[in-house]
Amino acid sequence: MIRRIDHIGIAVKNIDDAAKLYTDALGLKVQDVELMESVGVKIAMIPVGESKIELVESTDPGGGIARFIEKRGEGLHHIAFEVSDIEATLDLLKAKGMPLVDEKPRSGAGESRIAFLNPRGANGVSIELVEPGK
Repeated sequence: MIRRIDHIGIAVKNIDDAAKLYTDALGLKVQDVELMESVGVKIAMIPVGESKIELVESTDPGGGIARFIEKRGEGLHHIAFEVSDIEATLDLLKAKGMPLVDEKPRSGAGESRIAFLNPRGANGVSIELVEPGK
């Protein structure tokens, strides 16, 4: 079911400003920047070993990330776990009574398929499932 931590998502007001901590101070490199118009965000992926830091900037002032930052400020938004079969994982979690935000996978960064669990069922933590693109 769960293979590894795929990435840790961090909500930021500005990717370029936020990336400086990881690039200038920590010596990491931004691997990809992707505009995801369908969900109103721009993301930057920063590899760290087998996992990544995902900086998420809202491109929609009324979007989910913008509302998150307005309510809670910049910071940890979600933890993403890589799975091999996202449909089977969602079916299993649903059968176990886990509340889901996404009952069906949707398109994610890098041609992946993703789904979010409801934080109410996960100790207040937003959890994303990621099935990597083929």
